[in-house]
Amino acid sequence: MKNLSYSSLFIAVLTVVIIGCKSNKEVAPKGETEVIIPCSGTEYFTTNNAFRANSSGESQDQNTAKKKALTNARNELAQAIQTTVKTVTDNYVNSREFNNKEEIEERFESLNREVVNQTLSGIRTICEKNMLTQQGTYKSYIAIELSADELVSKYNERLSQDERLKIDYDYEKFKQTFEAEMEKMAK
Repeated sequence: MKNLSYSSLFIAVLTVVIIGCKSNKEVAPKGETEVIIPCSGTEYFTTNNAFRANSSGESQDQNTAKKKALTNARNELAQAIQTTVKTVTDNYVNSREFNNKEEIEERFESLNREVVNQTLSGIRTICEKNMLTQQGTYKSYIAIELSADELVSKYNERLSQDERLKIDYDYEKFKQTFEAEMEKMAK
């Protein structure tokens, strides 16, 4: 009888443990299904080494779907770069304490637009998935990246060509400010 009760107790405990382990599994809320989006997720986030963006596009034409996805991703990437460089520029100009701060900021802003447009030609595709939907349309998913070092190099090139900025421009200080901002973004 003692053996039977130990066996029963063991089976009961084992059953509770198995049920408990199964319930630890992550479950979507009732009525919801997790959607997995190609070319997205943490591995496609901006890091301290590269700006990244992803997007999708849908069309009845496969090439148009790809173009839409790429255009959307490029726009997202450009906005992220402009926002980051604006912050870097503000921090850089403030840390340098230029006498003609307002003029310097305006010139940096103008260069920012030029460099972003010029640098976007250096993007590289890191993920591309093309799908055919149930409705018979094409859907393209894409993730792109741009090297942070390449961007800083382009800025250095353009800033060094501007006679007024060249007088006050310190590449190492600018790069240091840029890298600090990229570290913040990576976290």
